[in-house]
Amino acid sequence: MDVVAERVAALRGERVDHRFKGLPPDAAGLTVGELADQRRTLTDGGFTTPLLVLSADALDHNLDVLERWTTEHGLAFAPHGKTSMAPQLFARQLERGAWGITVAVPHQVRVCRAFGIPRVFLANELVDPAALRWLGAELDADPGFSFVCYVDSVRGVQLMDEVLRAAGVRRAVDVVVELGAGAGARTGARTEADCAAVASAVAAAGSLRLVGVAGYEGEVPDANPERVRAWLRRLVALAAELDRGGAFADAERIVVSAGGSAWFDAVADVFGGIPAMSVPVLPLLRSGAYVTHDDSHYARVTPFTRVPGHLEPAFRLWAHVVSRPAPGQAFLNAGKRDAPYDLGLPAPVAVRDAAGLRPAPSGLRVSGISDQHLWLEVPPDDALAVGDLVCLGLSHPCTTFDKWPLIPLATPDGTVTDYIRTFF
Repeated sequence: MDVVAERVAALRGERVDHRFKGLPPDAAGLTVGELADQRRTLTDGGFTTPLLVLSADALDHNLDVLERWTTEHGLAFAPHGKTSMAPQLFARQLERGAWGITVAVPHQVRVCRAFGIPRVFLANELVDPAALRWLGAELDADPGFSFVCYVDSVRGVQLMDEVLRAAGVRRAVDVVVELGAGAGARTGARTEADCAAVASAVAAAGSLRLVGVAGYEGEVPDANPERVRAWLRRLVALAAELDRGGAFADAERIVVSAGGSAWFDAVADVFGGIPAMSVPVLPLLRSGAYVTHDDSHYARVTPFTRVPGHLEPAFRLWAHVVSRPAPGQAFLNAGKRDAPYDLGLPAPVAVRDAAGLRPAPSGLRVSGISDQHLWLEVPPDDALAVGDLVCLGLSHPCTTFDKWPLIPLATPDGTVTDYIRTFF
């Protein structure tokens, strides 16, 4: 068993207790593995609401789809781990051929390393002195650990170099110049001249090694296929220009990286035309939300609305009706602490009442969200009653995972086969 698999398997030994909402109260004291082995069902296994459930079939489908997509398009893949922060899912992604895992902040790098992830791409500039010292020690302690992060400013490069030199770090830290997606976009050097200045600063910093270029096309202003492809072509041209100038003389491969979950088709198209350079190129995609997809935002923006293929929403949130104070109104016992709301409110998809499971009526919708309540508009003649269960589809995987530290993984018949641990 490799290091990642061994450390992920050890999660089965964690004890179930009050930290993990939605789990059966009578499971307290069991290990996660013992509870999983009981194969409890969602309907009569003692689970409490609100309860987030992850579909085993949809999860496997989505993992397989992006594995095939990246392979067919000649892309290396470092899925963005900040979506789930679930090492069990990282392990599945690596098993399917992922080059490594992308993260966004130092804490997330530490989680990856705690579970033995061998390659980590930090899609951010790293200027925190304590984090830099930890990183340097980690690199020096493990020659097999590969790490890459953004740089987007001369000042950032200087800060990194000062801390790493003072700490006596022996291994150079690999960095990629981040090209900003345009005026008003997020991070990244705004012009090619700015990028060249950053590259020159890296060359003067003995503790860093420039190995490529990167950015995030999801931040292109007023994004459409033409604008996104134009920015991606700028990114590729930047890599080629820096290479011609000898900026990657010390690199073993040149990283050219982009890719969220909305434009990976454009990334594949443009990266398919990357020219030959002085050393082999690693065209690296970093999509993350695909792993569970969703019912709203990513369902609208996924490239599979433009090209063949599909992803499946893997999350369902179950909540009880706790109040129906008026004919057209009801309240569920789930709210902001349980459901994402930044990219759209949850949407009812089914109701379980005394007669069994039925599709949600067309007029049933979530109209608002409080800390611990969802506000429902109900067709006045609908029989929805206090005590009924409502199943909800969700929008935005990233702000779903972070509300749930232990998530049941269930088969289509409702049998829970595993529990996914998150680390936010």
